[in-house]
Amino acid sequence: MPTVAFHTLGCKLNFAETSTIAKDFKSNGFNEVRFKESADVYVINTCSVTENADRECRNIVGRALRANPDGFVVIVGCYAQLKPEQIMEMPGVDLVLGATEKFNVTQFLGALEKTSGPAQMHSCEIGEANTFVSSYSAGDRTRAFLKVQDGCDYKCTYCTIPLARGISRSDTLENVVARAQEIAEKGIPEIVLTGVNVGDYGKGEFGNKRHENTFMELVEALDERVDVDRMRISSIEPNLLRNEIIEFTQQSKKFVPHFHIPLQSGSDTILKKMKRRYMSGLYKQRVETIKAANPDTCIGVDVIVGFPGETEELFLETYNFLNSLNISYLHVFTYSERANTLAADMEGTVPIPERKRRNKMLRILSEKKKRAFYESQLGKRRPILFEGENREGYMYGYSDNYVRVRTFWNPDLANKTKTFCLSGICDDGFVTLEVESRTANVTNFSGI
Repeated sequence: MPTVAFHTLGCKLNFAETSTIAKDFKSNGFNEVRFKESADVYVINTCSVTENADRECRNIVGRALRANPDGFVVIVGCYAQLKPEQIMEMPGVDLVLGATEKFNVTQFLGALEKTSGPAQMHSCEIGEANTFVSSYSAGDRTRAFLKVQDGCDYKCTYCTIPLARGISRSDTLENVVARAQEIAEKGIPEIVLTGVNVGDYGKGEFGNKRHENTFMELVEALDERVDVDRMRISSIEPNLLRNEIIEFTQQSKKFVPHFHIPLQSGSDTILKKMKRRYMSGLYKQRVETIKAANPDTCIGVDVIVGFPGETEELFLETYNFLNSLNISYLHVFTYSERANTLAADMEGTVPIPERKRRNKMLRILSEKKKRAFYESQLGKRRPILFEGENREGYMYGYSDNYVRVRTFWNPDLANKTKTFCLSGICDDGFVTLEVESRTANVTNFSGI
């Protein structure tokens, strides 16, 4: 039986799509093995948000060839769509597939013969990427990432995603509900809704802009009809996070009190240059609305440092704005120039060392914010979804509001949700649990 191995770079959407590609291989008689093992075919699903992702793709190709120099190497994903000619020049790459072909990898494999010449390339004009392929990742028994939307119609000046994934389009509401119930029936307790621009859910295929169902209607349907312990929205634009969504999820028994909301900059000057669809005032309003509805809600933030024209004054404006917000953590990205974006030609380039300094400042701020949020949760009882892996005698999990916890391994808690009191914070930042007699109905279990 031929073998295949997968490696995924980038976002959770990519992980969901890799799972779908893997299912196609299995239905065609392939046995999946770990990437570090010798395989007949290696499929690398790429990201191209930053230059680091591009370099990492090259490194992963090298790892595949070290495992099996004769392995057939296939590159798919955003990098493959944006720079197929560049990938073709990589030694050892045999096949490059663009946005419309990545779900049909098995159709292009042929005799699986390695070539000493250039790789085969099957790309497309990005305008042709206008259909929706349903996907979800289910390799982890704790949570599944369910793709509900793809592509983006926004024109942010730093972003290549519309060039790599095409227009915004969505699955139908009934299909999403069916896939979610399929996940629930596998015994997976948490579903995370993913997409390029999740809040834009509802746009149809082939450029049909008619919203058959809104994201709000999708959330309501999933909450009512899917038998799963909990659901989470992966990331949602602040202008699309309507008050009605906030209010509904905060009273929902399934949607957890956690939002991840991209900001990118706390300076209105920079937000305008980025062509974001909101200003800092609206973002602040969203955070305040969330916290007023439920003060225990966890709020994560994406931010970019070193954008062209970001002076020290404007960076400090972002820093102070973030410091003033009642948020829980930051994902900090260092701006990198991307071909075919408006930002790449803008004046006011920030030197690389300065970009790195600003990144470090915000990462330190993130740790302070996370610490403060964790401390605010001590002494409170929260439902914890425990993961099923024994890591040197410990097990880990997340509370419903995204507090990372650690305790002694107990198989009776693996992939299950139990309510415990959050008691303290370890030196390495994990939260410990207080086990009370009324909740400790499992053996050999205690908090750290």
